[in-house]
Amino acid sequence: MKSERYENHEKDMLKSILSRSLTSKAPSEETIAKAHENSGVNSNDPLIKLKYTLLDQYQGQKLEDIEGSEVIENSSGETLKITKKEKIDFSIDRAEFEKELACDLKLVPKIGPATEKKLKEEGYADIKSLLDHEKYGEYAEEIIEKIETGNHIDKFNLIRKNCNNKGKMLKCAGDLDYDSFKFMDIETLGLSNVPIILIGIAEMDKKGKSITSTQYVLRDKVEESAVLEGYLSHLDDDSTLVTYNGASFDVPFIKNRCNYYQMENETRPFHYDLIYYARTLWKDKLPNCKLTTIEKHIFNINRIDDVPGSHIPDFYDTYLKENNIGPLVPIIEHNRFDIVSLAKFLNRMCEKF
Repeated sequence: MKSERYENHEKDMLKSILSRSLTSKAPSEETIAKAHENSGVNSNDPLIKLKYTLLDQYQGQKLEDIEGSEVIENSSGETLKITKKEKIDFSIDRAEFEKELACDLKLVPKIGPATEKKLKEEGYADIKSLLDHEKYGEYAEEIIEKIETGNHIDKFNLIRKNCNNKGKMLKCAGDLDYDSFKFMDIETLGLSNVPIILIGIAEMDKKGKSITSTQYVLRDKVEESAVLEGYLSHLDDDSTLVTYNGASFDVPFIKNRCNYYQMENETRPFHYDLIYYARTLWKDKLPNCKLTTIEKHIFNINRIDDVPGSHIPDFYDTYLKENNIGPLVPIIEHNRFDIVSLAKFLNRMCEKF
């Protein structure tokens, strides 16, 4: 027969053992702390800590709980669409741009910087003043007609061919209706031949006073074709695509994935890739021309709890593995911030030039 002392000792031992288990009714503080440490919440790596904090924060929640989200269906299947509208103040000074064009003698064939300087010293202040010039009069008349009657693409090609001025090429965007801009960015599981997990596209109203972001999110990898179809539904021949490094990455990536699913992607919108204009403005002033570098040094923007592109595949895989939306939430926010920022960047770059 067990003594009372032995029974009490046995109970104390059992209580001690149970306190080391998170499944017990009263785990010890040490056990809880160790569990958090092992889970990554207290990791010294901020991204690991963020991931596990998000897993705790969003436990039991669904993507459909995110504000502005809805499940949509198209001919390729179902996927999730998230929509958010916010204020913006977008304006490109068209009158100032027209004035700049009128005074740029280099738009006239056979006139370079040195000749322009000489002509202006002789009193030829603008292209119209060259109409009576013996050598350049005929050329000037053709250029004036193109400036006054040509469309956005005509002016863009005129500038690229005759003076290749990046600032003026970008300012041609002022000729476009603001609601034709499609600010786009994608998130992927790698650099090539892998699924696109999110496509974001932002569109402004005609007055440039509000911007609506629409994001197509891959809840599961089988939904990729539906994500692609959702994005393509926003594009037509009057669209103007605006990206950051999209000519080298986003656009060919989308084309590749459309080919993979044998989806038609015939629309070829005019494309402004802002990285080329950013390099012209800031390549000698910044350590690099990454989007986040420009945000920090030019726009004084510091993102909080942001997930760098190189870590997005890991966060997405954790979302799938844990069936927990937490690691996916900052990817969605990262993308939305990118596409809305593109509108602000376009506006600011036109001012800088």
